Amino acid sequence: MLAFLGAIICIIASVHPAGTAAPAAAPAADNDSAAAALLPAADKGLGALHGPAEALASAGPRLPGGPPPPLFSRFVCTPLSAECPAAGTGPASGPGPEELLALRSAAAELRRTALEQKERIRMDQETIRELTGKLSRCEGGLRTSPAAAAVPPAAGLRAAPRPGTMGHPPAEPPAVRELEEAVRALQDRIDRIEQELPARTNGSAPTAPALARDALHTKMEQLEEQLLSKILTLQKERQAASTDRSQQQHHIDKELNSLQNRVMELEHGPPGYSPPDAFKVNIPVQNNYMYARMKKSLPELYAFTICMWLKSKALGGLGTPFSYSVPSQANEIVLLEWGSNPLELLINDKVAQLPLSLKDKAWHHVCVAWTTRDGKWSAYQDGEQRAAGENLASWHAIKPQGVIILGQEQDTLGGRFDATQAFVGELAQFGVWDHMLAPAEILGLANCTSHLQGNVIQWDDQAVEVFGGASKAGFVACEEGRKE
Repeated sequence: MLAFLGAIICIIASVHPAGTAAPAAAPAADNDSAAAALLPAADKGLGALHGPAEALASAGPRLPGGPPPPLFSRFVCTPLSAECPAAGTGPASGPGPEELLALRSAAAELRRTALEQKERIRMDQETIRELTGKLSRCEGGLRTSPAAAAVPPAAGLRAAPRPGTMGHPPAEPPAVRELEEAVRALQDRIDRIEQELPARTNGSAPTAPALARDALHTKMEQLEEQLLSKILTLQKERQAASTDRSQQQHHIDKELNSLQNRVMELEHGPPGYSPPDAFKVNIPVQNNYMYARMKKSLPELYAFTICMWLKSKALGGLGTPFSYSVPSQANEIVLLEWGSNPLELLINDKVAQLPLSLKDKAWHHVCVAWTTRDGKWSAYQDGEQRAAGENLASWHAIKPQGVIILGQEQDTLGGRFDATQAFVGELAQFGVWDHMLAPAEILGLANCTSHLQGNVIQWDDQAVEVFGGASKAGFVACEEGRKE
């Protein structure tokens, strides 16, 4: 930059020669003052360009027909050709106001240029610091290999030269060029790292998580299979244990019943109910092991009527007064009321609700009748028909060779009782017919004017077994009702 300013001063001094020695003193002084004004602190910086006055006089330019140049400059300058424009035409002419204004404008332009160069250098330094920090963060985060870090920076293209004064581009300082090259090199390295980053992320990085996910998924599947296997094993063991318990309970109940009957025979002699149907079954506690069982089963039926006397002592639902189960259907015929549900008649697991009220702790005569033709059914309480309907297991035939249980609901053939569905109270006069009885016949059974016995199942002391603590006692129909 200082060399450039010295060249400008030399050019300005060369284009203003003086005519004579005496008058040239003023221009020389003006040139010196102008140079001093332009470069107030350049004496030491331009010491290499200074020389003796005699050398300057012998080396100065000589125009044809003119006097020798005066000793007004101490700079060693390259003379301009004769075509270089001069401000004055006469030897005694000096710089005018316009030329001084032009010189001041040139000096101001030079100052602005110097300030712009200084500002540019400062901005380049800040850019270098910023890019260096960014590069350090990128290289530290990616942990690039030494081979990748040692890639030589590519040389960038030089920027277009800034136009200088008088049509000549100024020479760019070496420090500026080095800064620009460093900035370009850092930018190239950052661009390469940013291009490699997606490739590395998409290539090698997801490999470990993907493998971990696959391994976890496989492990979860194995654990699920093991869990299902354990559950199936536990279910099988539970079913086997339940079957064993049911068999053991049945055996215990049978033994207990036989012992109880033997004790009763020893104490009171064999019970003789006369007639044989003048007894009742008492189930005092709601549990899953007190019940009565009919020794006789049902044949195949296409219609039936089932009647019985009952007295409920339950606080909640009525429970199950009777149930008939076959090997292929646990709910072939069931009369059931449990929980908050109404009393229901189930045939082949089909349901009809019966609007009967039997939980007043009094004796009631109950009958249900059904036929397979159109599934017609009817329900009676104390000789009066309370409900009727159809489409209950239409065209279904009651299967034979089942088990009739009084007081419990069967989940399997003859077993798996549920205490919440057990009947608590007394039962008597259970009978089954193979047709639908007439309403008059049912009324006669209810008011004890008829002694009609079931033509399929009759209520007989020798045909009924009690288990689990259920007992038999004497019972005379209608007299029990009058006692209450």
